This record gives sequence, structure tokens and C-alpha cells, in this order.
Amino acid sequence: MDLEARKITFVQEFLRLQNVEIVSGLEKLLRKRKAELIENNFKPMTMEQYDAEIDQAMEDSKNGRMIKATDLKAKIQKWS
Repeated sequence: MDLEARKITFVQEFLRLQNVEIVSGLEKLLRKRKAELIENNFKPMTMEQYDAEIDQAMEDSKNGRMIKATDLKAKIQKWS
């Protein structure tokens, strides 16, 4: 069975669940595994990358390519 078929089967089985504890456990497991995958794939940036990010940020600041935190929050509020 390929991945797509397995996901469909899983979702169908999940939708039939009536037990809150099982649903909560699956939610917890999903969050935990996703966090583990992110952590395992996380690679620290090199000093060269770090310096390039700082240089880019300084250049953006000089050229007015910034947004105030309050403006960003207001923009985000409009997303939903």
C-alpha cells in the first residue's frame, strides 16, 4: 500500500474513533513526532551564513525594507 492509500485509510479509521483519550493520544504523538523530525533535521548555520544574514538585515534596514512589529501584528490579524 502506498503512502497516499495508507493516509486515507488512517484518516477514515481516525474519523470513526469515539474515544477522546485515543484522539488526544494521537494528537500528542503527532506533535511529538513532528517536533522530533524538525529537531533531527535542524542544522545550525555556519558563521558565514550568520554574517550574511546580519549583512542582509543591515542592508534592508538602510533601504527601508522593514515593517514595524505593530504593523505586522495588524496585518496578521487580517489573515483570519
